[in-house]
Amino acid sequence: MTYVIAQPCVDVKDRACVDECPVDCIYEGKRMLYIHPDECVDCGACEPVCPVEAIYYEDDVPADQKSFYDANVHFFDDLGSPGGAAKMGEIDKDHPIVAALPPQGE
Repeated sequence: MTYVIAQPCVDVKDRACVDECPVDCIYEGKRMLYIHPDECVDCGACEPVCPVEAIYYEDDVPADQKSFYDANVHFFDDLGSPGGAAKMGEIDKDHPIVAALPPQGE
């Protein structure tokens, strides 16, 4: 994995990163977006366009959000590698770490 979407995305899902991603590797869960670890090409295009600064290079994820690395990886355990998020639409689930969080934001 190269880039990770972390907690600031939960209940926001701005999607600016989706529009910027040249390989369509950012998938939409119920409450947040996830980067597919095998489809990401490490281009970094998603990181600067995120309005809530939720995207980090894997080595730069803040210590208090390290669990989101696993959330991004294991979100795809039963999905495999669909080969592009656009054809999937919103996936009716979230990783348990995300699902367990209280509502975020306002």
